Amino acid sequence: MNFTWLSVLAQEGGADGPSDAVSGVIIVVQLAVLILAIVGMWKVFEKAGKPGWGAIIPIYNIVLLLEIVGKPIWWIILLFIPCVGIVITLILFLELAKCFGKGAGYGIGLFLLGFIFFPMLGFGDAKYRGPQKG
Repeated sequence: MNFTWLSVLAQEGGADGPSDAVSGVIIVVQLAVLILAIVGMWKVFEKAGKPGWGAIIPIYNIVLLLEIVGKPIWWIILLFIPCVGIVITLILFLELAKCFGKGAGYGIGLFLLGFIFFPMLGFGDAKYRGPQKG
């Protein structure tokens, strides 16, 4: 039997120096982006009169978002359908932007760069106006 592949695996498990440092930086940046998005969503929920802590509870944060934009709760099912979920999420973010008096561009920003736009919405001067009709 030839066990040379085992020695290769054993050698690859060691520290790689610079690549470990880069991996560490990437993890820290990802964590910072995640925290920024959560804090922003927390503030948006509070502005809309919902519990801010709901932003960190999976599924419940979607229920709160649906309530904020005035959509029926059964829409949550649509979010779990592949491809349809992406479109519904875009619609929800466009409606969320309207609820705070912002335009479609801001809604697209929430969809594509939520970690930037949610804190801007939450900490900015935008006021919650409720679901917009029409």
